[in-house]
Amino acid sequence: MKRSTKNLLIALSLGSALTVGLVWAQSQQLTKVATNLGSLGNPFFIRMGQGVTDAAKKINPGVQVTVEAAEYDVGKQSAAIDNYIAAGVQVLVLNPADPEALVPAVKRAKAAGMTVVSADVGIKEGADAIITSNNVQAGTLACQFIANRLKGTGNVVIVNGPPVTAVTDRVAGCKQVFAKFPNIKILSDNQNAGGSRDGGLKVMTDLLTANPKIDAVFAINDPTGIGAELAIRQAKREKEMFITAVDGSPDAVKALKDPNSIFLASSAQDPYTMAARALEIGWDIRTGKMKPQTAPILIPVQLITKQNVGSYKGWE
Repeated sequence: MKRSTKNLLIALSLGSALTVGLVWAQSQQLTKVATNLGSLGNPFFIRMGQGVTDAAKKINPGVQVTVEAAEYDVGKQSAAIDNYIAAGVQVLVLNPADPEALVPAVKRAKAAGMTVVSADVGIKEGADAIITSNNVQAGTLACQFIANRLKGTGNVVIVNGPPVTAVTDRVAGCKQVFAKFPNIKILSDNQNAGGSRDGGLKVMTDLLTANPKIDAVFAINDPTGIGAELAIRQAKREKEMFITAVDGSPDAVKALKDPNSIFLASSAQDPYTMAARALEIGWDIRTGKMKPQTAPILIPVQLITKQNVGSYKGWE
Protein backbone atom coordinates (compact mmCIF):
# COMPACT_ATOMS: atom_id res chain seq x y z
CA MET A 1 0.00 0.00 0.00
CA LYS A 2 1.36 3.41 -0.91
CA ARG A 3 2.16 5.72 1.99
CA SER A 4 -0.21 8.41 0.65
CA THR A 5 -3.09 5.93 0.45
CA LYS A 6 -2.34 4.63 3.94
CA ASN A 7 -2.29 8.16 5.34
CA LEU A 8 -5.59 8.92 3.64
CA LEU A 9 -7.20 5.85 5.22
CA ILE A 10 -5.88 6.83 8.63
CA ALA A 11 -7.23 10.34 8.21
CA LEU A 12 -10.61 9.05 7.14
CA SER A 13 -10.65 6.66 10.10
CA LEU A 14 -9.78 9.45 12.50
CA GLY A 15 -12.41 11.68 10.91
CA SER A 16 -15.01 8.94 11.29
CA ALA A 17 -14.08 8.45 14.94
CA LEU A 18 -14.33 12.18 15.55
CA THR A 19 -17.77 12.25 13.92
CA VAL A 20 -18.97 9.34 16.05
CA GLY A 21 -17.58 11.07 19.13
CA LEU A 22 -19.33 14.30 18.22
CA VAL A 23 -22.65 12.54 17.73
CA TRP A 24 -22.21 10.76 21.06
CA ALA A 25 -21.36 14.05 22.79
CA GLN A 26 -24.40 15.74 21.28
CA SER A 27 -26.60 12.88 22.45
CA GLN A 28 -25.36 13.50 26.01
CA GLN A 29 -26.61 17.08 26.00
CA LEU A 30 -30.19 17.63 27.09
CA THR A 31 -31.73 20.00 24.56
CA LYS A 32 -35.44 19.17 24.29
CA VAL A 33 -37.83 18.04 27.02
CA ALA A 34 -41.62 17.81 27.10
CA THR A 35 -44.21 17.06 29.73
CA ASN A 36 -47.86 16.40 28.97
CA LEU A 37 -50.16 16.56 31.99
CA GLY A 38 -53.77 16.11 33.04
CA SER A 39 -54.98 19.70 33.35
CA LEU A 40 -53.19 22.99 33.91
CA GLY A 41 -56.37 24.20 35.60
CA ASN A 42 -55.30 22.03 38.54
CA PRO A 43 -52.50 23.51 40.74
CA PHE A 44 -51.12 19.99 41.18
CA PHE A 45 -50.19 19.79 37.50
CA ILE A 46 -48.85 23.34 37.47
CA ARG A 47 -46.40 22.28 40.17
CA MET A 48 -45.50 19.17 38.16
CA GLY A 49 -44.73 21.34 35.15
CA GLN A 50 -42.50 23.55 37.29
CA GLY A 51 -40.72 20.50 38.68
CA VAL A 52 -39.90 19.16 35.20
CA THR A 53 -38.77 22.58 33.99
CA ASP A 54 -36.49 23.29 36.94
CA ALA A 55 -34.93 19.80 36.89
CA ALA A 56 -34.24 20.06 33.15
CA LYS A 57 -32.64 23.50 33.49
CA LYS A 58 -30.34 22.20 36.23
CA ILE A 59 -28.97 19.76 33.66
CA ASN A 60 -28.78 22.34 30.86
CA PRO A 61 -29.89 25.95 31.43
CA GLY A 62 -30.49 26.31 27.71
CA VAL A 63 -32.83 23.32 27.38
CA GLN A 64 -36.13 23.80 25.57
CA VAL A 65 -39.01 22.64 27.78
CA THR A 66 -42.59 22.19 26.54
CA VAL A 67 -45.32 22.01 29.20
CA GLU A 68 -48.79 21.08 27.95
CA ALA A 69 -52.02 19.52 29.20
CA ALA A 70 -54.31 17.06 27.44
CA GLU A 71 -57.33 17.70 29.70
CA TYR A 72 -57.64 13.89 29.98
CA ASP A 73 -58.22 13.65 26.21
CA VAL A 74 -56.48 10.53 24.83
CA GLY A 75 -56.62 11.70 21.21
CA LYS A 76 -55.17 15.10 22.09
CA GLN A 77 -52.38 13.52 24.13
CA SER A 78 -51.55 10.99 21.43
CA ALA A 79 -51.30 13.76 18.82
CA ALA A 80 -49.05 15.75 21.16
CA ILE A 81 -46.69 12.78 21.49
CA ASP A 82 -46.44 12.58 17.69
CA ASN A 83 -45.55 16.29 17.69
CA TYR A 84 -42.82 15.65 20.25
CA ILE A 85 -41.41 12.88 18.05
CA ALA A 86 -41.30 15.26 15.08
CA ALA A 87 -39.64 17.94 17.22
CA GLY A 88 -36.90 15.59 18.44
CA VAL A 89 -37.82 15.63 22.12
CA GLN A 90 -35.34 13.51 24.07
CA VAL A 91 -37.17 13.00 27.39
CA LEU A 92 -40.94 13.00 27.89
CA VAL A 93 -42.51 13.11 31.34
CA LEU A 94 -46.01 11.84 30.65
CA ASN A 95 -49.12 11.91 32.80
CA PRO A 96 -51.19 9.41 30.76
CA ALA A 97 -54.84 10.22 30.16
CA ASP A 98 -55.50 6.48 29.90
CA PRO A 99 -53.09 3.72 31.02
CA GLU A 100 -53.94 1.45 28.07
CA ALA A 101 -55.03 3.74 25.24
CA LEU A 102 -51.74 5.69 25.32
CA VAL A 103 -49.55 2.58 24.94
CA PRO A 104 -49.34 2.77 21.11
CA ALA A 105 -48.28 6.44 21.25
CA VAL A 106 -45.64 5.67 23.88
CA LYS A 107 -44.33 2.81 21.75
CA ARG A 108 -44.05 5.18 18.77
CA ALA A 109 -42.07 7.60 20.93
CA LYS A 110 -39.77 4.83 22.11
CA ALA A 111 -39.22 3.59 18.55
CA ALA A 112 -38.21 7.11 17.60
CA GLY A 113 -35.55 7.13 20.33
CA MET A 114 -37.39 9.09 23.00
CA THR A 115 -37.08 8.29 26.72
CA VAL A 116 -40.50 8.20 28.39
CA VAL A 117 -41.24 8.38 32.12
CA SER A 118 -44.82 7.99 33.29
CA ALA A 119 -45.43 10.30 36.26
CA ASP A 120 -48.25 10.56 38.81
CA VAL A 121 -50.12 7.73 37.09
CA GLY A 122 -48.88 4.51 35.56
CA ILE A 123 -49.07 3.26 32.00
CA LYS A 124 -49.67 -0.38 31.15
CA GLU A 125 -46.45 -0.84 29.17
CA GLY A 126 -43.77 0.96 27.20
CA ALA A 127 -42.44 3.53 29.65
CA ASP A 128 -38.79 3.48 30.76
CA ALA A 129 -39.95 4.15 34.32
CA ILE A 130 -43.07 4.94 36.34
CA ILE A 131 -42.99 7.26 39.35
CA THR A 132 -46.07 8.01 41.42
CA SER A 133 -47.19 8.91 44.90
CA ASN A 134 -48.20 5.89 46.94
CA ASN A 135 -51.83 6.34 45.98
CA VAL A 136 -53.09 3.24 47.78
CA GLN A 137 -51.59 4.71 50.93
CA ALA A 138 -53.22 8.07 50.15
CA GLY A 139 -56.68 6.49 49.97
CA THR A 140 -56.02 4.39 53.06
CA LEU A 141 -54.96 7.36 55.21
CA ALA A 142 -57.87 9.56 54.15
CA CYS A 143 -60.49 6.87 54.67
CA GLN A 144 -59.03 5.59 57.92
CA PHE A 145 -59.54 9.14 59.18
CA ILE A 146 -63.19 8.86 58.14
CA ALA A 147 -63.63 5.46 59.80
CA ASN A 148 -62.04 6.68 63.02
CA ARG A 149 -64.12 9.84 63.18
CA LEU A 150 -67.33 7.91 62.48
CA LYS A 151 -66.29 5.29 65.04
CA GLY A 152 -66.89 2.59 62.45
CA THR A 153 -70.52 3.43 61.67
CA GLY A 154 -72.07 5.68 59.00
CA ASN A 155 -73.01 6.40 55.40
CA VAL A 156 -70.21 7.53 53.09
CA VAL A 157 -69.82 8.53 49.45
CA ILE A 158 -66.69 8.31 47.31
CA VAL A 159 -66.56 11.06 44.68
CA ASN A 160 -64.57 9.31 41.98
CA GLY A 161 -62.52 10.64 39.07
CA PRO A 162 -60.84 9.85 35.74
CA PRO A 163 -60.00 6.13 35.25
CA VAL A 164 -56.25 6.50 35.72
CA THR A 165 -54.12 4.48 38.13
CA ALA A 166 -53.66 7.36 40.58
CA VAL A 167 -57.42 7.54 41.05
CA THR A 168 -58.20 3.83 40.99
CA ASP A 169 -55.44 3.15 43.52
CA ARG A 170 -56.80 5.80 45.89
CA VAL A 171 -60.28 4.37 45.69
CA ALA A 172 -58.90 0.86 46.21
CA GLY A 173 -57.02 1.98 49.32
CA CYS A 174 -60.13 3.69 50.64
CA LYS A 175 -62.31 0.63 50.08
CA GLN A 176 -59.77 -1.59 51.80
CA VAL A 177 -60.31 0.45 54.94
CA PHE A 178 -64.11 0.56 54.74
CA ALA A 179 -64.21 -3.21 54.15
CA LYS A 180 -62.97 -3.63 57.71
CA PHE A 181 -66.02 -1.83 59.09
CA PRO A 182 -69.31 -3.65 58.34
CA ASN A 183 -71.33 -0.73 59.70
CA ILE A 184 -69.89 1.73 57.20
CA LYS A 185 -72.09 1.80 54.09
CA ILE A 186 -70.76 3.14 50.77
CA LEU A 187 -73.71 4.87 49.13
CA SER A 188 -71.88 5.74 45.90
CA ASP A 189 -68.41 5.11 44.48
CA ASN A 190 -68.73 5.35 40.69
CA GLN A 191 -69.48 8.99 39.91
CA ASN A 192 -66.65 10.56 37.89
CA ALA A 193 -66.23 14.23 38.82
CA GLY A 194 -63.35 14.65 36.39
CA GLY A 195 -60.88 15.59 39.11
CA SER A 196 -62.10 19.20 39.06
CA ARG A 197 -63.83 21.68 41.36
CA ASP A 198 -66.74 22.11 38.93
CA GLY A 199 -67.06 18.35 38.65
CA GLY A 200 -67.03 17.96 42.42
CA LEU A 201 -69.77 20.57 42.73
CA LYS A 202 -71.97 18.89 40.12
CA VAL A 203 -71.50 15.29 41.26
CA MET A 204 -71.91 16.14 44.94
CA THR A 205 -75.08 18.11 44.17
CA ASP A 206 -76.53 15.00 42.53
CA LEU A 207 -75.39 12.76 45.40
CA LEU A 208 -77.03 15.06 47.95
CA THR A 209 -80.30 14.87 46.03
CA ALA A 210 -80.15 11.08 45.86
CA ASN A 211 -79.06 10.47 49.46
CA PRO A 212 -80.90 12.08 52.40
CA LYS A 213 -78.30 10.94 54.96
CA ILE A 214 -74.56 11.20 54.33
CA ASP A 215 -72.00 11.23 57.12
CA ALA A 216 -68.72 11.60 55.23
CA VAL A 217 -67.25 12.17 51.78
CA PHE A 218 -63.98 10.92 50.30
CA ALA A 219 -62.97 12.93 47.23
CA ILE A 220 -60.20 11.58 45.01
CA ASN A 221 -58.40 14.94 44.96
CA ASP A 222 -58.56 18.36 46.59
CA PRO A 223 -60.28 20.26 43.75
CA THR A 224 -63.06 17.64 43.80
CA GLY A 225 -63.32 17.97 47.59
CA ILE A 226 -63.45 21.77 47.47
CA GLY A 227 -66.24 21.58 44.88
CA ALA A 228 -68.06 19.00 47.01
CA GLU A 229 -67.94 21.29 50.04
CA LEU A 230 -69.46 24.11 48.01
CA ALA A 231 -72.33 21.83 46.96
CA ILE A 232 -72.90 20.76 50.57
CA ARG A 233 -73.00 24.37 51.74
CA GLN A 234 -75.39 25.34 48.97
CA ALA A 235 -77.67 22.53 50.14
CA LYS A 236 -77.23 23.76 53.75
CA ARG A 237 -76.15 20.29 54.89
CA GLU A 238 -72.68 21.19 56.18
CA LYS A 239 -73.58 20.20 59.77
CA GLU A 240 -74.35 16.68 58.59
CA MET A 241 -71.02 15.54 57.09
CA PHE A 242 -67.30 16.15 56.56
CA ILE A 243 -64.81 15.67 53.71
CA THR A 244 -61.38 14.11 53.21
CA ALA A 245 -59.37 14.12 49.98
CA VAL A 246 -55.92 13.71 48.43
CA ASP A 247 -53.24 16.23 47.36
CA GLY A 248 -52.33 18.60 50.20
CA SER A 249 -52.83 21.52 47.81
CA PRO A 250 -52.80 25.24 48.74
CA ASP A 251 -56.61 25.25 48.57
CA ALA A 252 -56.75 22.31 50.96
CA VAL A 253 -54.40 24.09 53.36
CA LYS A 254 -56.67 27.14 53.26
CA ALA A 255 -59.71 24.98 54.00
CA LEU A 256 -57.95 23.10 56.80
CA LYS A 257 -57.01 26.39 58.45
CA ASP A 258 -60.60 27.63 58.24
CA PRO A 259 -62.35 26.64 61.49
CA ASN A 260 -65.71 26.66 59.71
CA SER A 261 -64.68 24.37 56.87
CA ILE A 262 -65.90 20.76 56.83
CA PHE A 263 -62.82 19.80 54.80
CA LEU A 264 -60.97 17.94 57.56
CA ALA A 265 -58.06 16.00 56.02
CA SER A 266 -55.98 15.52 52.86
CA SER A 267 -53.32 12.94 52.02
CA ALA A 268 -50.53 15.24 50.88
CA GLN A 269 -48.46 14.57 47.78
CA ASP A 270 -45.36 16.39 46.51
CA PRO A 271 -46.00 17.00 42.80
CA TYR A 272 -42.94 19.19 42.30
CA THR A 273 -40.48 16.63 43.67
CA MET A 274 -42.21 13.76 41.88
CA ALA A 275 -42.02 15.49 38.50
CA ALA A 276 -38.45 16.70 39.01
CA ARG A 277 -37.39 13.19 39.95
CA ALA A 278 -39.18 11.82 36.87
CA LEU A 279 -37.10 14.06 34.62
CA GLU A 280 -33.89 13.16 36.44
CA ILE A 281 -34.65 9.45 36.17
CA GLY A 282 -35.44 9.82 32.46
CA TRP A 283 -32.12 11.55 31.83
CA ASP A 284 -30.18 9.02 33.91
CA ILE A 285 -31.74 6.18 31.91
CA ARG A 286 -31.01 7.93 28.63
CA THR A 287 -27.36 8.50 29.53
CA GLY A 288 -26.83 4.99 30.89
CA LYS A 289 -26.50 5.95 34.55
CA MET A 290 -29.62 3.96 35.38
CA LYS A 291 -31.36 0.99 33.78
CA PRO A 292 -35.04 1.17 32.82
CA GLN A 293 -37.20 0.49 35.86
CA THR A 294 -39.80 -2.29 35.70
CA ALA A 295 -41.34 -1.68 39.13
CA PRO A 296 -43.12 1.62 39.88
CA ILE A 297 -41.19 4.05 42.07
CA LEU A 298 -43.53 5.07 44.92
CA ILE A 299 -43.30 8.28 46.95
CA PRO A 300 -44.89 8.12 50.44
CA VAL A 301 -47.66 10.55 51.39
CA GLN A 302 -48.68 12.06 54.71
CA LEU A 303 -52.10 12.93 56.13
CA ILE A 304 -52.65 16.63 56.76
CA THR A 305 -55.44 17.56 59.19
CA LYS A 306 -56.66 20.64 61.00
CA GLN A 307 -54.49 19.57 63.91
CA ASN A 308 -51.14 19.38 62.07
CA VAL A 309 -51.62 21.74 59.10
CA GLY A 310 -49.66 24.45 60.92
CA SER A 311 -46.45 22.44 60.58
CA TYR A 312 -47.08 21.38 56.97
CA LYS A 313 -44.68 23.05 54.53
CA GLY A 314 -46.95 22.63 51.54
CA TRP A 315 -46.12 22.50 47.85
CA GLU A 316 -44.14 25.72 47.82
